[in-house]
Amino acid sequence: MAKVELKQPIIEEISNCIKDAQGIVLVNYSGLTVAQDTLLRKELREAGVHYKVYKNTMMNFAFKGTACEPLCEHLEGTNALAVSADDATAPARILAKYAKQFPKLELVAGVVEGNYNDKAGIEALSNIPSREELLGKLLGSLQSPIANFARVISQIAEKGGDAAPAAEEAPAAE
Repeated sequence: MAKVELKQPIIEEISNCIKDAQGIVLVNYSGLTVAQDTLLRKELREAGVHYKVYKNTMMNFAFKGTACEPLCEHLEGTNALAVSADDATAPARILAKYAKQFPKLELVAGVVEGNYNDKAGIEALSNIPSREELLGKLLGSLQSPIANFARVISQIAEKGGDAAPAAEEAPAAE
């Protein structure tokens, strides 16, 4: 069997993984201990992020002709690929958190929703909260005025009819 035939399934695996991905981040994991890497992989797996180490040449072939093609220039050294099909910012958010914790982990670049981002762009994306957090904040800001209105109405109702006579007396005084 030729070497090309052995490499083709790996290239197809990478291509299938990045085909419908929302967020793709390339990291240099050189210098991480096994314990640190295990911790990182566990959190990525819980978030639904596919994290795997591939050979740079395999990633290079898989990236050709896709939105990930700009990542080819960064394929040097020990790289790993973190891919999320659902949450566009999850790989960036988790990897940036661990990059702060473990300085040997280095964010390289990424593609989020079809747009190439360098290291600074990925770090900026990592500050965006998850979809669930954003929906929670939206719901909180929608509930706040309604809850305040309900409290005011409740206080008026507790006082009884005191608010109504005061309103009637004010125009009479003029």
